[in-house]
Amino acid sequence: MKKIFVLLLLSLISLYPIHSFADMAEGDMIVTLGENLTETQKSNLLEEMGAPADVQIVTVTNQEEHQYLGKYIAKSLIGTKAISSSAITIAPKGAGIKVKTKNINWVTDEMYVNALITAGVKDANIYITAPISVSGTAALTGIIKAYEISADKTIPEDVKQAANEEMVETAKLGDSIGSENAAALIAKVKEEIAKNKPKNDAELRSIIEQAAKDLNVTLSAAELNSLIDFFNKLIDLNIDWNQVSDQLNKAKDQISKFLQSDEGQGFLEKLKQFFIWLIDAIKAIFS
Repeated sequence: MKKIFVLLLLSLISLYPIHSFADMAEGDMIVTLGENLTETQKSNLLEEMGAPADVQIVTVTNQEEHQYLGKYIAKSLIGTKAISSSAITIAPKGAGIKVKTKNINWVTDEMYVNALITAGVKDANIYITAPISVSGTAALTGIIKAYEISADKTIPEDVKQAANEEMVETAKLGDSIGSENAAALIAKVKEEIAKNKPKNDAELRSIIEQAAKDLNVTLSAAELNSLIDFFNKLIDLNIDWNQVSDQLNKAKDQISKFLQSDEGQGFLEKLKQFFIWLIDAIKAIFS
């Protein structure tokens, strides 16, 4: 894994005048900027984000990155500089989560969406960027805290930690089975848990194995056991699984492998039949 330069951990909310964020409405934006960016880099990123002149800005520190990622990533990989940044724009109610990234080379858009759903984030358009290429693992906590400020809502600390762990574990799994497969697998398992929470490890194992089979991927024993441990943590947390299911449905265009889904396969079959009909029609004209 490439060295992480830092992406986005917000300073403690108590350090900022929260009352100025509490009334944010649809279309409003909040920006996080890495503490170690140069003034020129800050200016360029704000322009890239399309941020208004009076946009609310919160500075991200490297110390905060270590605070939230130290449990999951070696300190030597976290780095010593906070560089990456994000823009969180309030979306219409019911819009779901949409993520777009630039210069992020390990964590995918789908992984961010998945983890943010676990954290309870909803209805937000999120843009994650950096002036240089970075892995992207540190972005999540900053986005969550920015969402807390914009929505005037506190997300439990254990849920934040679980979301960070989910993102890192999914990215690692992506190195083995592909990032798209990894994000789709995590989403499918969460969807099944939301429908019918497993009562024991055997049922959870069955859900994970079936999801892997549906996606035509093979998990090692270590990967399977790691996923069982992680999802057991999620199940034990105070997570609104109805909201998880709702947000997953809204985000299916970002976190599901559409062309391998039943819906996608149905579309491809119809397309195939259309071309068969078209070829037969052309043959009939010249016969």
